[in-house]
Amino acid sequence: MKKCDLIKGYYFITDSNLTKAGITNDIKSAIDAGVKIFQYREKNKATRLMYEEALEIRSLIKQGLFIVNDRVDIALAVDADGVHIGQNDLPLSITRRIMGKEKIIGVTVHDLEQAIEAEKNGADYIAVSPIFQTTTKLDAESPVGIETLKQIKKIISVPVVAIGGINLKNALGVVNAGADAICAISAVVTKDDVKGEILKFQNLFLKREEK
Repeated sequence: MKKCDLIKGYYFITDSNLTKAGITNDIKSAIDAGVKIFQYREKNKATRLMYEEALEIRSLIKQGLFIVNDRVDIALAVDADGVHIGQNDLPLSITRRIMGKEKIIGVTVHDLEQAIEAEKNGADYIAVSPIFQTTTKLDAESPVGIETLKQIKKIISVPVVAIGGINLKNALGVVNAGADAICAISAVVTKDDVKGEILKFQNLFLKREEK
């Protein structure tokens, strides 16, 4: 099995601002729920603290992928499985040169053109964002919608992750549009039962597979 084969189902991303139980407890709950891909995303903490948090999370994940958002240095320092970059971060070619061929690089895209470009340049997976209006990411682009997700999924061969404004009310449409994985942050980490909420999203993929 290739590492990228694990990019399916619920994709967990940390959020220290929204979490109710703390990001470490959230990670443990996600592991208990069977999640196989985890991303540490932190924008405002000191580098040392980010390193220590990422190192702790890395130690918890025995089976699955650990991705660090934006920070190539942190990803390398804790020997993460990969890094996730946006359109305004280091170029993919430079990120690949630093990370090496064996590491996973995910790229956020906002339209079909960016998705095609990312795959052509060697992205291991892409994250289409935001699918819907989101309050989690303050600098988010305008919603791309399910139709754009469908178009991207038809053309792109690497795994496609859907993120942004996804909750239990609209997630089924995203899953049925063909997303390999989905991420719903506020719909999960703000709840009392993180594991239970994740399992609800995981079940949507199980139902799709049964069809």
